[in-house]
Amino acid sequence: MKSEAYLFAGVAVFFLLTDVAYIWFAREPAGIAALTVSCFMSSVIAFFCLINHQRKGERPEDRPTGEIHERSGHVDFFPPHSRNPVVTAAGVTICAVGVVYGFWLFMIGVGVLAIGLLGMVLEYVGRESD
Repeated sequence: MKSEAYLFAGVAVFFLLTDVAYIWFAREPAGIAALTVSCFMSSVIAFFCLINHQRKGERPEDRPTGEIHERSGHVDFFPPHSRNPVVTAAGVTICAVGVVYGFWLFMIGVGVLAIGLLGMVLEYVGRESD
């Protein structure tokens, strides 16, 4: 995670320098806002990666002598068949179309989205962990 932190810190510095140059030469508010937000977003990712590296330590892929089998093992449970991601995607789509066509359609999309999200969250509530 340390190399990723340095990568995103470099991206943040690039956006910062570009933002300063854009403020100096262009003075156009939309571009300034976009570059500033890009700098902040890449800074947040760099901060997350650095904190994650400090908390969890070095990963096997960070070491030159790291082996594949060091990261192998049980990852997590992934549901084999579920209708809820499709329902959630349909809800988001209806919400997006509702922004264009009217509040009533947006509210229908919110209902469909809520059904899909609740289904994903509560689908395996009673399942025993491995």
